[in-house]
Amino acid sequence: MNSDNSSISPPDIRVDLVDRLNTADLNDICDAAEAAIRDGGGFGWLNPPDHDVLESYWRGVILIPERHLLVGRLDGVIAGSCQILVPTRNNEAQSFACNLTTNFVAPWARGHGLSAKLIEAAEEHARASGFQVLNLDVRETQIAAIRLYERLGYVRFGSHPHYARVGGRDVAGHFYYKTLVPNSEMDGSAS
Repeated sequence: MNSDNSSISPPDIRVDLVDRLNTADLNDICDAAEAAIRDGGGFGWLNPPDHDVLESYWRGVILIPERHLLVGRLDGVIAGSCQILVPTRNNEAQSFACNLTTNFVAPWARGHGLSAKLIEAAEEHARASGFQVLNLDVRETQIAAIRLYERLGYVRFGSHPHYARVGGRDVAGHFYYKTLVPNSEMDGSAS
């Protein structure tokens, strides 16, 4: 047996902004979401819905102009995703900020840095789209996600003790933000 690990190539990790899902991608994202939901990271779902419900959900995401879907691929297979939720056009007061939401990576794809790549790609997309602040919220039970957000510079600004109900028990949620531009640019945009 060869003990030289140099012939083992690292997985191919890629993040794409998508505006449509072909049949293979739709199946991949549904499978990845179902695995994440079963593992407790289901962006709101506690139990996986039927496959056709998941398909309808993802098709709907693509149709909503205020939702921008980023998918994370591990060796070409969608293994996770996140969405940027932008304010509606009539929300001028909050037009400088958007939200990172429905972020997940399937358990089988964790440990390769895909979560961080998804978040960094979301930040870059938000910044390139002219947003200055990215907001997010997360259940207190999602410890790995909280550690990652804080490592990437997100600032916790509050908590809600009754954020979610899991297993008949209230679970707190934490709220975070990250400025995407230097503070000097933020100060100049206030009116």
